[in-house]
Amino acid sequence: MEKRKHYIIQLASGLLPYILVVSFIVPFYFVVTAPTSEQITIGIVLLLLFFAINLGSYRAKDRIRIVLTVVQIATSAVITLVYGYVYLALPVAFYIGNIRGKLPFGILYSLHAVITFLAINYGFHTRAVFFILQFPFMILCLIGVVLIPFNQYSQQKRGQLQDQLADAHKRIADLIKQEERERISRDLHDTLGQKLSLIGLKSELASKLIEKRPEQAKSEMNDIHHTARTALKEVRELVANMRGTKVEEELVRVKQICSAAHIRFTFTGDPVLPNVSPYVHNVLGMCIREAVNNVVNHSGADECSVLIEQSDTDTVITIRDNGQGIPDGRKEGNGIKGMRERMEFVNGNLEIRSENGTRVVLTVPNVIKQLEREKDV
Repeated sequence: MEKRKHYIIQLASGLLPYILVVSFIVPFYFVVTAPTSEQITIGIVLLLLFFAINLGSYRAKDRIRIVLTVVQIATSAVITLVYGYVYLALPVAFYIGNIRGKLPFGILYSLHAVITFLAINYGFHTRAVFFILQFPFMILCLIGVVLIPFNQYSQQKRGQLQDQLADAHKRIADLIKQEERERISRDLHDTLGQKLSLIGLKSELASKLIEKRPEQAKSEMNDIHHTARTALKEVRELVANMRGTKVEEELVRVKQICSAAHIRFTFTGDPVLPNVSPYVHNVLGMCIREAVNNVVNHSGADECSVLIEQSDTDTVITIRDNGQGIPDGRKEGNGIKGMRERMEFVNGNLEIRSENGTRVVLTVPNVIKQLEREKDV
């Protein structure tokens, strides 16, 4: 199974990238203007440590990442208290938004917000003039500390959900392929298995009779020839059924069937169905075929209609006839059961109503096309 990507670094938009770049560069100005060389050296070391942790800890494991986040919060608080630079809180807030798990995120978010607020409040008491000059920017910084983590956290969750949705569609596609392989295997076994066994037995028998009873051996050879031709015909039919059929093509066939049965056929809607996948096309085509076959064979109707309706979320196909309807208490036959199983396999729905004839309603969601449109956006 392909390893899941974790959305640790999200692409930001708007002013946020520029704010983060400034918050990484400007602190060095505050540090180098410190009154003593010791403070300058300590400040540079703290900043380099902070940036190294911030940039290098995205690949760390979850528990280590939490510890490194606490170190970043502490470093940001020290820089705020000693050097008056409060804006390291912004990259820390950005980083906290990428923490996975509600509990770690909530604890680190609360801890960072409280420490940042207390550090700024302390700075106003100890370096009032300096902090008052920065008051508007500090307000913006506090707003960022409050809002940025939630924005990043929601983006991270959305990325994870997109990955899960992609994996789910991949698994569905794999299941569809597996189901097709099993169906083909069953069809080949049912179609060829018995006949090939029969050919083997008869050829063995013919080889034993060819000298003693040539006439009987000839008869066995004719049976082998007939069985082989029958098997070849069934294989060709099987291969033809394996080819995907579109609803548009199936409607042409059912119209011919209805015409041969002297049933008036009408159609309304767009048969192209751009909002469904080729596989769903095939499923719908087989269901339409089965429904119309039931109309021809069992309904006693002289009218049959097909209506296709499409919306942004669903495709609905209704097959209606004016026949005798379905008697109460009658059990579903294999054809209807097969239709229901096919529709369930594509997350669709089959509804059969018996009112002034029979109405069969096929409903499938446009999931695949919706996902493609979301990716294009």
